Parts: sequence; structure tokens; C-alpha cells
Amino acid sequence: MSFYVVGKRRNSVNRPPTPDAVEDQEKEPTLQEIINTKMIESGEKEKLMELLRERLVECGWKDEMKALCRAYIKKKGTNNVTVDDLVHVITPKGRASIPDSIKTELLLRIRAFLASAAL
Repeated sequence: MSFYVVGKRRNSVNRPPTPDAVEDQEKEPTLQEIINTKMIESGEKEKLMELLRERLVECGWKDEMKALCRAYIKKKGTNNVTVDDLVHVITPKGRASIPDSIKTELLLRIRAFLASAAL
């Protein structure tokens, strides 16, 4: 029996993971995961999310994103646009247009949290 078909190697069958692969999946959490867990447990993550929402509204970012969405829908037609289309088109623009001052403020708050939590 040959494992080659017209010069191409046949795909392997699905097999359960080897014991080594299972051990790799059970590794200790990463630093990022630990920080995220601590921020959630302390309520700091929700506070930061609320601060971000407030700052984005204050600077007009939210209205700018709404306008971009409306313009895209108008251009493509209401029946020709999905939420996924909007997310795909608007997300890069939205991320790029967040003011540096807001990013800096959040970063400073995260650093202060890490210092106080001794992580």
C-alpha cells in the first residue's frame, strides 16, 4: 500500500494527541494570562474599560466610527453589508485613530496596577 498519490504525500489521519502534547497544553499560565486574571478579579479591567469608553466618547472617536460605518453602508447598500464586513473594514481604521494620549493614560494606569499588585 502506498502513501503517495501522484507524487503528493497523503494527509495523515486524525489521531489523539501524544502524551507530550497533552503535557504542553497543561503548562503554567503565561504572565499575560496571570495579569489578565488579576485585573479581572480586582475589578481593574472593568474600570479601565469604562475609562476607555469615556475617553473615546469625549474625543469624538465613537462618533467618527459611527460616521465611517454609515458611509460604508451607504456606499455598499444596506442589503449588501454584514456586521462582519463592517468589522473587517472599520477595525483597522478605529485602532489606528485612537489618540496617543488615551493609549498613554491607559498604559500608565496598567503600570500603576502592576506596581501595586507586585506582579
